[in-house]
Amino acid sequence: MRRIGIIGAGAVAGFHAQAAAAVDGLVLAAVCDLRAPAAEAVAGRHGAAVFTDYRELLDSGEVDAVVVNTPHALHREMVLEAAARGLHVLVEKPMATTLDACDEMASACRAAGVTLAVGQIQHFLPEKVAVARALAAGTLGPVQLIHDYRSTDYRPGSRSAWFLDPVMAGGGALMNIGAHLLDRSIWLGGAPVVSVRASTLHRFGSPVETDGSIALKLANGVAVAISVVSDTPHYVDELMVVCEHGTLTADPARGTFLRRDGVTTRLHENGDDDEVLQEAFLNQMQDFARTLDGGQGSVPTTHARHVVEVILAAYESAAAGATVELSGSGGPGA
Repeated sequence: MRRIGIIGAGAVAGFHAQAAAAVDGLVLAAVCDLRAPAAEAVAGRHGAAVFTDYRELLDSGEVDAVVVNTPHALHREMVLEAAARGLHVLVEKPMATTLDACDEMASACRAAGVTLAVGQIQHFLPEKVAVARALAAGTLGPVQLIHDYRSTDYRPGSRSAWFLDPVMAGGGALMNIGAHLLDRSIWLGGAPVVSVRASTLHRFGSPVETDGSIALKLANGVAVAISVVSDTPHYVDELMVVCEHGTLTADPARGTFLRRDGVTTRLHENGDDDEVLQEAFLNQMQDFARTLDGGQGSVPTTHARHVVEVILAAYESAAAGATVELSGSGGPGA
């Protein structure tokens, strides 16, 4: 039985906790947060131990692996300390806020002989999995174009203060929400990014960007357009994949649809939002558990690193008003 600890009792900690408790061969053993009541709220229903200092959790001998669910800039130090103690790690996205940090984390875990997985949850959401399956079937032909749009809210006071701290968060709407869109667009587009052109907005007096648009070219020629917009009249989260012989859309509220030859077919219908998210976190935790037994995870750390690389290139592009070229390798040294 592998014992899982969670560091950070923020918004998705409950999903991680329930997933760890539900996977055969795993048990939720501990939850840590600077705020004891927050940790207790997540740990309570599972009978897990509570800590308020993550180093005490790592030193406790009560866990074999940890989920790092903390502000982005803290990922590096927590992963390095976990690896130094021989603990496996599932770290939330974005992997880190710099490429050097991503590389240090991956290197430390390799040297320690422990697993490092990154929580790119898009790979486990059922409506996105339905898109991947439709593309893998091959009948739609190659992907030609991707449009990905999501609304959010980056008004000061709308979320925890650290999200609007440029150092702690590593950026704003693009580093946080844009990471999801880049993850799924690069994954489903089938190749790493070779060029980035971006623009950002700082509205509402926010110290980080509240909105952004990114135009990408993938190594296989696929064009990707990504938009993140704050405080919209209606919530939007839609991925559209245009193929040679048809078009796919995925929306967590409506499901997955295929349009071909004038006919629309529903490929997947989602249920209750929380139930869908919990299913995704369960599938992600099962994937993590397989890596602990020597299996291959669904999301390579090189992909997670590439997502960070593209976000940083988007910031560079927006600041310079110019296109930024990347190597297209999608891995260290890219």
